[in-house]
Amino acid sequence: MRLSVESSCDESAIALFDPAKGMVGEWVHSQIDLHKEYGGVVPDLASREHLKNFFPLLEVAELVQRKEEITEIAVTNGPGLAGCLALGIAFAKSLGLAWSVPVVGVNHLRGHAFSPFIDLHASAPDEFEANLSQLLPHLGLIVSGGNTILFQIDRERRVEVLAETVDDAAGEALDKGAKLLGLPYPGGPRVENIATSGNAKAYDFPKAIAPRNERRFSFSGLKTSLRYRLEKISDDELQKTLPDICASYQAAVITQLTGKTKHLLEGGGYKSLGLSGGVSNNKSLRVAMEKLASRFQMPCLIAQPKHTGDNAAMIAFAAFADSEAVLDEFTIQPALRLDRC
Repeated sequence: MRLSVESSCDESAIALFDPAKGMVGEWVHSQIDLHKEYGGVVPDLASREHLKNFFPLLEVAELVQRKEEITEIAVTNGPGLAGCLALGIAFAKSLGLAWSVPVVGVNHLRGHAFSPFIDLHASAPDEFEANLSQLLPHLGLIVSGGNTILFQIDRERRVEVLAETVDDAAGEALDKGAKLLGLPYPGGPRVENIATSGNAKAYDFPKAIAPRNERRFSFSGLKTSLRYRLEKISDDELQKTLPDICASYQAAVITQLTGKTKHLLEGGGYKSLGLSGGVSNNKSLRVAMEKLASRFQMPCLIAQPKHTGDNAAMIAFAAFADSEAVLDEFTIQPALRLDRC
């Protein structure tokens, strides 16, 4: 069995994965309540919390008693916050030395890329290889607070970035928009909740869908547009129109995401569509991607909510399913890209 460790940002997470059975267990300690006071993640505090939480997680999971079953430890080595990554790697390597098992580094973004396939493996572990081959080449979209990336996984499971943001990520745009609206951290989910009672067509925010031949996303102009609009309305008017503003702002983000995804699907050749990353929990985005996949008559694989954030399960699974994600010798790489190991 493979033990995995994830500490790229503000979640301390471990998971246990058996290739013959699937996920044996997952344990996560979130720091959202701690960072809420500061309106965002404070790197030094996040690092301190990892130091405090990993060994208690190990005790809760009772993994010391099962150490003889563990044959490898996989740990996130990037991208992420340098101090947080360092704590996770130190923890993993200390266990590797104590238990005499190898430790490998795994690309966090490649974990997200393969996370929609976790359920495919769980449904039939013995048939996973054959079932996966029927879904390749695969077009995937990672949407999070730090990344917005369209990528493909070809028949040989090689990952290639096709389009990514040139400025703010989609999740960052939602969080910054929420801050402009005076909403507490974490802002993206707050915008989504308020948007449920709003009219998405009430305000015309810029969609910024790049031309078909330009493979990029851009969300900074959307945030700027919201700021200019808010400067022209009173606090009372804002309270009355807040649901419509949230719905329209969120719709502009989703329209750009699905618009560029549609451009690439029209190129043909893909057998499945995937969605992962923290923002993939947004219900409106999920529905939009499912509709898009249905239009092109292909399955839409969306990571489970518990596997969309910074979780260790996707790290363990990537170490199993994606040979290019694994490095036997590795260093901390805070700015690691999806298509680099």
